[in-house]
Amino acid sequence: MLPWDAEAYWLVRFLFHRGLAVIYLLAFLVAATQFRPLAGEDGLLPIRQYVDRHAFRDRPSLFYFFPDDRVIGVAAWAGVGLSALAFAGLPSWLPSPYAVPASMLLWLLLWGLYLSFVNAGGTFYGYGWESMLLETGFLAAFLGAGSTGPPVVVLWLLKWLLFRNMFGAGLIKLRGDDCWRDCTALDYHYETQPIPNPLSWYAHHLPDRFHRLEVLGNHVVEVAVPFLYFAPQPWASVAGVATIGFQGWLMLTGNFSWLNALTIVQAVAAFSDAVLASALPVTAPSAGAPPLYLQVLSVALAAVVLWRSVGPVRNMLSERQVMNTAFDPLRLVNTYGAFGSITRDRYEVVVQGTTDETVTADTEWRTYEFEGKPTDPARRPRQVAPYHYRLDWQLWFAAMAPSPRRSPWFLALLDRLLAGDEATEKLLASVPFPETTPTYVRAVRYRYRFTTPDERRETGQWWARERVGTYVSPVSEGDLRLAEV
Repeated sequence: MLPWDAEAYWLVRFLFHRGLAVIYLLAFLVAATQFRPLAGEDGLLPIRQYVDRHAFRDRPSLFYFFPDDRVIGVAAWAGVGLSALAFAGLPSWLPSPYAVPASMLLWLLLWGLYLSFVNAGGTFYGYGWESMLLETGFLAAFLGAGSTGPPVVVLWLLKWLLFRNMFGAGLIKLRGDDCWRDCTALDYHYETQPIPNPLSWYAHHLPDRFHRLEVLGNHVVEVAVPFLYFAPQPWASVAGVATIGFQGWLMLTGNFSWLNALTIVQAVAAFSDAVLASALPVTAPSAGAPPLYLQVLSVALAAVVLWRSVGPVRNMLSERQVMNTAFDPLRLVNTYGAFGSITRDRYEVVVQGTTDETVTADTEWRTYEFEGKPTDPARRPRQVAPYHYRLDWQLWFAAMAPSPRRSPWFLALLDRLLAGDEATEKLLASVPFPETTPTYVRAVRYRYRFTTPDERRETGQWWARERVGTYVSPVSEGDLRLAEV
């Protein structure tokens, strides 16, 4: 079997397409349920801000021309439907001459629709896995469908994407925080990561020696293993297994949206049908060569990707490496990498409200609960990934500062809670005023830490916390209106 034999990768394409379709479906479902209250017409960051502040050529989006909640809803649910069709493999049901163009159209539609959300979503769509999904999805359009195999050059482009994903993350850690170099990063990470999950508490309390080995393993998998993606089989598959195992551990111990799941899907490109057939109860069907026009398009695509890779490579090799950056408006070739620095202390903003007419020392404050945030110290951390609660993630960033000055959407959030805005309240896990609206709201800043095993046995709590300041003093709806003026 030759490395450029398209027949050797039919199963690889099948698994890759199906996995990517699931991630697209989740991404569009998140857009359908969260985009409008976050970045729609009356969102915390209204979509009109995107239209007024950006030129279409700089951030192309369908919503530049149609900044309308109805269009946003139709686009999101259309994405959900198209993702379901992609998962079902609809193009492969068509007669052979139509399967490939139908597949290209389907995947390009998914890419174009999701690009519209990412470019218009502003702060709430400013995550590395958004660009990564777009880059992966664009390459998926050139893998073909039906009874023919995929162009092998596109699989190599997927390996190149996976390499930049993993190697970029490894380099930014080695260059960044000292704790990655002295192997103490994981003494803090499980406790201070954006949204811990049910196993994070247990991972945090693993022995220090195990944490040191984890960091060393992280460096090996992110810095050394990626070069094996381009090696002959079975070494490329060995690298794929190492990457999938590593991402699986991250999924077990944290909530990082679909970042880990998407990386696992990318890692499928490191395998071959022969390896998959030997490890899974599947049989690789016979497949023909991809049509000539698709092979020509794939070579042209490779030329574009290599040309657009100059900026990401320079950034990746730079001493001033920047993480998660797009280098063109279409987000075709990007640079990746996260957690170059590790926070030592975990801060949380706790939002509270009251129905008292006047705020006094005896005022009873009731707390708003968020889907993934550890607001209640007795609440067990949740598993929410690969679903993505965008407001919860932004609250983690906002809590790093002692005031919301750098998070202008936060005051808008308080305004919506004072008004009892139903769309905003649906972003939360629970609202303490289901039948009325608060007269005042406030935000208090706490420092959180995981309880020790002894503390948890005694109290049953997962977290211990101490108040470190007031994030926003008690405000009424009129106060916020004056602040906006």
